[in-house]
Amino acid sequence: MGNTATERINTSTEPLPNSKRMASRLWRWRKHASWFQVTLIVFLTAIGLFMLLPIIFLFNNAFKPLNELFLFPPTIWVKEPTMRNFERLFLHSAAGVVPFTRYLFNSVIVVALTLFSVIMASTMAGYVLAKHRFHFKTLIMSLIMLSLMFAPETVSIPRYIMVSGLGMTNTYFAHVLPFIASPVAVFLMKQFIDQVPDALIEAAKLDGAGDMYIFTRIIIPLIAPAVATISIITFQAVYLDMEGSTLYTQKETMKTLAYYVSSLTANLQNSVAGQSIAAACALLMFIPNLIMFLLFQRKMIQTMLHSGVK
Repeated sequence: MGNTATERINTSTEPLPNSKRMASRLWRWRKHASWFQVTLIVFLTAIGLFMLLPIIFLFNNAFKPLNELFLFPPTIWVKEPTMRNFERLFLHSAAGVVPFTRYLFNSVIVVALTLFSVIMASTMAGYVLAKHRFHFKTLIMSLIMLSLMFAPETVSIPRYIMVSGLGMTNTYFAHVLPFIASPVAVFLMKQFIDQVPDALIEAAKLDGAGDMYIFTRIIIPLIAPAVATISIITFQAVYLDMEGSTLYTQKETMKTLAYYVSSLTANLQNSVAGQSIAAACALLMFIPNLIMFLLFQRKMIQTMLHSGVK
């Protein structure tokens, strides 16, 4: 009798297989979840799958042959995937004066310089506005808030005058300079740094730490979610920007990938073969934004949910 009880105990304490473990967890969740929770989860899951349809269509569309691109009604899934669309894209760019890799290189350089400049400028400005006292601080903050009301088109002419006046046309700085003064980034950084306790900064100053040490060792680690959010917003704006290549640069070797893709699809939109190139271009322009969002999405959510100090 004792041996039988011991065997039962040993049998009950054995780890369950993964399938049985998942089934047990699902049964416990269904037992404690209400009908409203179940309905809400099913509804949100359906919405999430529906919102994935454009992304799925974009990926499949880039690998469709010409006969599938012109099917009516259009299909989401590709039946016979091919790399011919990307081959046409690279062959078309190779036939031009400037190769495709030059536009891609320009975009990488511009995005890297702009991200670094915007993050440094916005974090420093946000730290000063949040934790320092000086004259006209309220006026400066009011001007930043006021600048949020202006549409980008309204400042195109002043930007061009500044870039040309500084002699930066046909340079990488012509692409970078218009993005450095980002009121959205400064406002977000200032609001996030406001949540850092003043006692933490005062304790560091009592220990002999200077402003640069406090900024690099205390403020920057605590505002990492806000930095990630600014990185995503800035990356999308810079990577898809065509204003710099249209207004500030006349040399074809200084234009970015977004301008090349836009001009290419505009010139080939009436041709049959151009639709395959346009499908490949759309995927190439979307993938970097998707990767950037997937890398920093958790930090971006923390910006909205958590304070500066956890």
